[in-house]
Amino acid sequence: MPFDIHHAPVSACDPTLLYRLLWLRVRVFVVEQRAAYAELDGRDIDPGAELMWAAEDGLPVATLRILREPAPDDDSTVLRIGRVATSATVRGRGVASSLMGAAVARCEQLAPGAPILLDAQAHLADWYARFGFAVTGDPYSEDGIPHLPMGRAGR
Repeated sequence: MPFDIHHAPVSACDPTLLYRLLWLRVRVFVVEQRAAYAELDGRDIDPGAELMWAAEDGLPVATLRILREPAPDDDSTVLRIGRVATSATVRGRGVASSLMGAAVARCEQLAPGAPILLDAQAHLADWYARFGFAVTGDPYSEDGIPHLPMGRAGR
């Protein structure tokens, strides 16, 4: 089945769509990965935040979000990709790769030349490297899951 990729701020999402996107994230992170944390952290409604998702037959099967953040050293902007979640029903079909490629392109559209950051589950570092991300710091544990900070230099 083909899938479509979409993006929108939370305020532009239909309530049923938003529910399904958040439900997918909770199902992957909280239920599957048993990470009991505040999945609804308030960042989805930050100024400039966008949700992206891949839909199949009109239903979200993968999602992520893009955040704008101030750069730590100056007044410039960095973008952060996070909350990358894919339904178990479509894993291995390239849906997440297509969505991540679209997210990188969207970041370049939103803030040309800005660095893009993410916090990767350590076992996915090589997957993120396929999109130009490199490890930028020491490993750490978040909710018992090993993570690595990664970044993609602005172009």
